[in-house]
Amino acid sequence: MDPSSQPRLAAVDASWRTDRGSTGLLEPGQIRLTFLGHSTVLIEVDRLRILTDPVLGPGLGPVRRHSDPIAPDLFDDLDAVFISHGHHDHLDLASLRRIPGRPTILVPRGFGSLVSRSVDGPVEEVEPGEHLVIDQVGFDVVFAEHDGRRRPFGPRGPALGCVVRGSRTVYFPGDTDLFSGMDDLVGADVALLPVWGWGPNIGPGHMDPIRAAEAAYRLQPTLAIPIHWGTLYPVGLRRVHPGPLSDPGHQFASAVADSAPQVSVRVLAPGESLSMPR
Repeated sequence: MDPSSQPRLAAVDASWRTDRGSTGLLEPGQIRLTFLGHSTVLIEVDRLRILTDPVLGPGLGPVRRHSDPIAPDLFDDLDAVFISHGHHDHLDLASLRRIPGRPTILVPRGFGSLVSRSVDGPVEEVEPGEHLVIDQVGFDVVFAEHDGRRRPFGPRGPALGCVVRGSRTVYFPGDTDLFSGMDDLVGADVALLPVWGWGPNIGPGHMDPIRAAEAAYRLQPTLAIPIHWGTLYPVGLRRVHPGPLSDPGHQFASAVADSAPQVSVRVLAPGESLSMPR
């Protein structure tokens, strides 16, 4: 984050946040992370529930979900949704329409009009260098090395990452390759690092397990969790080329053990949670 930028309060629907349920919310100082598959992670920090890049249905066209369906309570009573960029496997309008209530939706600048047509709650357009706050939890919007436009004819906007700053700090990069400013993000408690994609190959603007391990070395988080792997895959390819569905997360763990042994790694299956003590 640009140190000269000033934090601002994110737009929230106060009545929704007053009326929503409070059962199961964490106490201040607690954190729980639930990997819902691909780039979708439920981040619960202090008493805020934040969902990243929700893809909640059975698939996107010929690219299908190869894990159990997501339990609806995992995307209920949300405070915020962070959208990293406009690609369909990160900004899925059908999934946004499935989310109940009126959480604040943070989207890259240029995508506000598109998203506002699918949700009832406030939509905030953001770009790298901005810093927003909901309650006592901050959202540092950061650069991502990736093409963020929505193809074929959708809006253009930047690709984003986000550092969630509560009593613990979580770095969510969205889709990205290594970039020079990544060194400025050193020291998060948790880094959610993308290690693959949704097919047998990955294109530019992505990290494979080895490059993601390099990111872990540069970021020096306490804990790294591989994401963006093992969930979405084209119909028919699982039988003939199953490796990308099963291997990248574990290859990342092995690579980090070699290159950054001081960084702990936890490989989560879709639907699995991790709680961290105070």
